[in-house]
Amino acid sequence: MPLPEDVLAELDRRLAPVDAARAAAFPGDRTTRQPVHTCYVPADAVVPGLAAAWGDAALAALDEHGLPDLGYDDALLEQVLPRVRAKLAAEPVEDLRVDAEDGYRGPPEREDDDVLRAAAVVAADVAAGTAPPELGIRAKSLEPPTRRRSVRSLDLFLGGLAGVPRATVTLPKVTDAEQVRAFLSVLDALEAVHGVALDLELQVETPQAVVGPDGAVTPARLVHAAGPRLTGLHSGTYDYSAALGIAAAHQSSDHPALDLAKQVMQVAVAGTGAVAVDGSCNVLPVGDRTQVQAAWRLHAGLVRRALERGLYQGWDLHPAQLVPRYTATYAFFRAALPAAAARLAAYLDRVDGGVLDEPATARALATVVLRGLDCGAVDDAEVRAATGVDRAVLDRLAGRTARVAPPATGRGGPRPTIPS
Repeated sequence: MPLPEDVLAELDRRLAPVDAARAAAFPGDRTTRQPVHTCYVPADAVVPGLAAAWGDAALAALDEHGLPDLGYDDALLEQVLPRVRAKLAAEPVEDLRVDAEDGYRGPPEREDDDVLRAAAVVAADVAAGTAPPELGIRAKSLEPPTRRRSVRSLDLFLGGLAGVPRATVTLPKVTDAEQVRAFLSVLDALEAVHGVALDLELQVETPQAVVGPDGAVTPARLVHAAGPRLTGLHSGTYDYSAALGIAAAHQSSDHPALDLAKQVMQVAVAGTGAVAVDGSCNVLPVGDRTQVQAAWRLHAGLVRRALERGLYQGWDLHPAQLVPRYTATYAFFRAALPAAAARLAAYLDRVDGGVLDEPATARALATVVLRGLDCGAVDDAEVRAATGVDRAVLDRLAGRTARVAPPATGRGGPRPTIPS
């Protein structure tokens, strides 16, 4: 005899609040393109046509210094380099953050003017169709000495974004979830005043943002305090390292202390729609060929390491850092395509290929292929040839059924044409 219906009904009744709470707190992973990097540019250094200027500078550096040995075989590099050059010419910056915080070096009395001018330049680039797909501003923290200055700069910047429908606000040096809750009301007011939809990023760069005074894991509290506005938790490599007393010579995104923080961030954002983002490399590719190539090897190694650990986005601080960023990123996704395609084909055909994949693994395989498509590492024709399916099937497998068309401003627009 089967169980009486009232037993099952009672089970549903008791778990319904749990089901609803989980669905609200964990609505699922991001269904739109994630940029491979965020480029931080000081507010006083924002110039018209900035994205194209960064791409031109990166190409010039590549032509002048040549790519060093990054540990990839020649066949892979022959596939990657033409695509990197095309990317640098067509869409060198995927996400721009105007920096009014640590990167800004202007005097306090000039910040108003610099922020207003930067906003006007960004708005003009958006109107001209030359702005990056994603953009926003990093203001100062909500600590008492900088709190009012932070909100003032945000107010001025967003007021200058005439015609820009959406922007991201990066809040640095968060120490408590209550700061996030208080900041949400500020974002609501800014949206109402300026008519710009605002997303939120939080920087995890203080010890308190990892473990609170009560021993709680703070990133999870930050994520759920921020709610649906949150797009990501960003690792602050150098502030966090310094706060832990790590000597300057050993401060790097691959330090074990940073690994711990980023792993906690990854767990905190899983299933929420937000992402965990790697930090920056402050060794800039400047100087003679030896110095530039050494910086490129370091940066490419850090990017590759982050990708292997599931961190698909990081920071770039200098135009020439785009060379190792895209070289390492494209090599990663191109190298991943053959195995991912074969396993996806086997999963779809239910063919025994020696690996028994589950739906969750198929989702991960489809996602890595889609990430390669999004950034231009691979193209639709070769993905179709390798997998036997089109993008719509990959979207469905990856849970991207809610993908929306790019808005008229060009944010999230089409990928550059890549030579075959």
